[in-house]
Amino acid sequence: MADEMKLVGPSDLKAAVAAGVLTEAQAASLSALAHDRAGKRASLPAEDEPFEFFKGFSEIFVSVGLIILMAGIALLLGWFGGPMVMILLPAICAAIAWWWAIYFTLERRMNLPSMVLAAAFGAGVHISVLTLLGQTDLPARAVFVLSALAAMAAMGAWYRRFRLPFTMFILGLFGLQAIYGLTASVESLGDLSGGLRGGVFDLRGSPHFALATLIFGAGAFIGGMWFDTKDPHRLGRHAATAFWLHMLAAPALVNTVAMTLYNIGGSAGMAATALALALIAGLALVIDRRSFLTAAIVYIGLVISYAVRGDAEGGVGHWATILLILGFLITALGTWWVPLRRILMQVLPNFPGKASLPPFAE
Repeated sequence: MADEMKLVGPSDLKAAVAAGVLTEAQAASLSALAHDRAGKRASLPAEDEPFEFFKGFSEIFVSVGLIILMAGIALLLGWFGGPMVMILLPAICAAIAWWWAIYFTLERRMNLPSMVLAAAFGAGVHISVLTLLGQTDLPARAVFVLSALAAMAAMGAWYRRFRLPFTMFILGLFGLQAIYGLTASVESLGDLSGGLRGGVFDLRGSPHFALATLIFGAGAFIGGMWFDTKDPHRLGRHAATAFWLHMLAAPALVNTVAMTLYNIGGSAGMAATALALALIAGLALVIDRRSFLTAAIVYIGLVISYAVRGDAEGGVGHWATILLILGFLITALGTWWVPLRRILMQVLPNFPGKASLPPFAE
């Protein structure tokens, strides 16, 4: 933050006022904002990854009321039935959610109720468009994809109006639906029950579906990094938006890469999976996002399990050892995240965008 403050100092603000670029009031506000951001960042713990789900119990109370209200509308859908009702009532629900968001999001700044309303809006638009297109002669796949694209556009409009970071999470889910609608088959969806062996995220066993997941994860990751670099000190909505995009990117990327390598089997598969997980851990440290390691916990456990018991069934002692190693590893990473990240960032050479990542102690 100190380096940022040096870029535009008090003398620069005075020069801007003298040149007529800024008014004195604007210069004073800009200076106050810079000092406020510096103070807020300094007050955060070094290992903190800011995230706010709700501000107080009042938000929980309001959110419960909104959920109950939306549940009542859902019951109306089931009671009346019929395609016209399934088109109109979700659309009305979406319109009400938009109307109420003007109060709860823009005026009251209530986070959890805003998330509930955003989800209700997206679901309302999606159900309405899905039902409407379902009455046409379009193929089922086209209806599935177009309704998802319409919901994505609606969530884009919601983000533009209300600037709610959680909006990107819902938008991403509809994007995932659209991608799967374009690539998946009924057979690949059925592979979800097949477990890790022959799983749906294996690039060899289900290439179209897994590749779509990989592309989606890469897109969400790029979007998350774009927002992250807009707010490296993580004080505003850009960092919160990036948080939700990384929540989408992490499972999509980790599952596809790790499952594909794990399904190779044997020592070669375990070694490749372990190497991939090490690279994922390094990436998580560099960008200072724990979601990637969280998504990898299951695969880390599988690698440890193979190292401890091999192909044998294993007894209670084996499983206790596996849990102890996995628990220690995750706890150690969480406890010494900051010094580990500092060491890694100091070892890495300068690369494009390094200065835009969250700061680390020298």
